[in-house]
Amino acid sequence: MVCLGNICRSPTAEAVLRTKLAKAGLERHVEVGSAGTHGERGGAPDARAVAAAARRGYDLSRIRSRRLVVKDFERFDLLLAMDLDNLEHLSNQCPPGEHHRLGLLLEMGAPSLGLREVPDPYYGAPAGFERVLDLIEPACEGLVVSLQRRLLGTS
Repeated sequence: MVCLGNICRSPTAEAVLRTKLAKAGLERHVEVGSAGTHGERGGAPDARAVAAAARRGYDLSRIRSRRLVVKDFERFDLLLAMDLDNLEHLSNQCPPGEHHRLGLLLEMGAPSLGLREVPDPYYGAPAGFERVLDLIEPACEGLVVSLQRRLLGTS
């Protein structure tokens, strides 16, 4: 999961996906991480993201921000951006022949929402963090279904 600073959207997506994978019994089959295309390293997620996620039962307390590195393109089968700007950054850094690993979270997991991007809530009101969860939750549910099919051959 990739966003700008790895303090709002991508750590939220990481925690939501981890939780949904655990409920589906897939936590040992899928490695989940998050990173930012820019920003600081080692900081905790934004307190507003932490609070919004906690209200819905997601724990962001162990996640620390980090910057995307070239090895992420080898380590992860999918690198899912929260918006088009971050997808472009991923595409620019991506090694040749590996662009098939890139995508937008909402297009991969929740195309029925009719949206492509998870908006950045950082400079907005607290309701923006709830909106992020409203988009990320169904996207991660769809992604888990896709991963189940891929990993376990289920429908």
